[in-house]
Amino acid sequence: MFFCCFLSELLKRVASQQSAPLLMAPAYHLILEGILILWIIRLLFSKTYKLQERSDLTPKEKEELIEEWQPEPLVPPVSKDHPALNYNIVSGPPTHKITVNGKECINFASFNFLGLLDNEKVKNAAQASLKKYGVGTCGPRGFYGTFDVHLELEERLAKFMRTEEAIIYSYGFATIASAIPAYSKRGDIVFVDEAACFAIQKGLQASRSNIKLFKHNDMADLERLLKEQETEDQKNPRKARVTRRFIVVEGLYMNTGDVCPLPELIKLKYKYKVRIFLEESLSFGVLGEHGRGITEHFGINIDDIDLISANMENSLASIGGFCCGRSFVIDHQRLSGQGYCFSASLPPLLAAAAIEALNIMEDNPDIFQTLQGKCKQIHRALQGISGLKVVGESFSPALHLQLEESCGSRENDVKLLKRVVDYCMNSGIALTQARYLEKEEKCLPPPSIRVVITVEQTEQELDKAASLIKEAAQSVLN
Repeated sequence: MFFCCFLSELLKRVASQQSAPLLMAPAYHLILEGILILWIIRLLFSKTYKLQERSDLTPKEKEELIEEWQPEPLVPPVSKDHPALNYNIVSGPPTHKITVNGKECINFASFNFLGLLDNEKVKNAAQASLKKYGVGTCGPRGFYGTFDVHLELEERLAKFMRTEEAIIYSYGFATIASAIPAYSKRGDIVFVDEAACFAIQKGLQASRSNIKLFKHNDMADLERLLKEQETEDQKNPRKARVTRRFIVVEGLYMNTGDVCPLPELIKLKYKYKVRIFLEESLSFGVLGEHGRGITEHFGINIDDIDLISANMENSLASIGGFCCGRSFVIDHQRLSGQGYCFSASLPPLLAAAAIEALNIMEDNPDIFQTLQGKCKQIHRALQGISGLKVVGESFSPALHLQLEESCGSRENDVKLLKRVVDYCMNSGIALTQARYLEKEEKCLPPPSIRVVITVEQTEQELDKAASLIKEAAQSVLN
């Protein structure tokens, strides 16, 4: 109805204008009215389409369809013999000697590098804290979850690492996984080593940044990516000004036992103006004269690193993790670190245990040289095993044993290595296989046996473990 009235009025106006000189009407006005007339005519005469009506099903047909329907499984089927469903049960503390499935073994599986897990001073500090504060905190740091012992631990960690400030998390995995998305956002660019651990991968996923993987410890490949990005930035300088760029690496790589080439990374940082995040869960309390990690190992000024993170679940034999760096960098995590803002804070007894562990590290700097000496001893002893190769630095406390040649499938390789682990377990040496979420890893590492070295293991026990691994390899692989 509206269109008809509008068309009638429009025709009247056109008819009235016909009596006037043609030049009196503006040309654009006539063109616009002509277009409107054509559009209205098209609307009036265009075909209309109706959706095809669906005939109703009979009750019998509905019942048949319901019976035929099969829902998608909530989770994919998993074999009952999957390793994750078959636990090794530990009874007692996982210290130098560990009781697994009722059998006592020498522990070459737990990351108790400095042997502090069963240390009497550490346990006494935890017990005193337990009596004073109770078991847990029942609240995040911003909601009555900040205890004086937390602040003391943060101050001690910052002092030990020689940084301005530190922040602690209640869960080691969540530390770097929360720190990365606190700074790197959608549109930012992160250059990351393809051997990065799963916690880093989850942090990158949460950040929704543009991820560029470079070959493991390959600085030439990293520089190639940095040059390509520099060329892209020159094409769009306005976007480049608001895009942040990060390099994320590990001090000692969990998946390979390799050390990162930090001096070369520092050069690339300043050459291409990027920030460096350094994950030191494996190298903190291990490398350097005083156990300060990879920066002390290479003699690098710690201020050249924008952010350092590490967990407290290895050398400190506690729980949780920490980040350290400049004050303005760390303070940002108190507002944006998800694991810090939304998780209950670290139980005070574990914070007290970590403080006491730091005391022991500071009072006994020789412990780090002792650990590295034992790492080098077993690294030498494991060379030349038929069918297995050693992966990792000679000073790494976590080595990997991989098959020299694959059996043809990952599943068969895993089963073969499990037989080696079981052989050693039955003979009193506790080892473990490295485990991965295979469908979620960006670059899935090859199957391996992980050998963990601690200061508590004697030279005789190290030789025994190496000899037994050789014997197991000879029996299983050959």
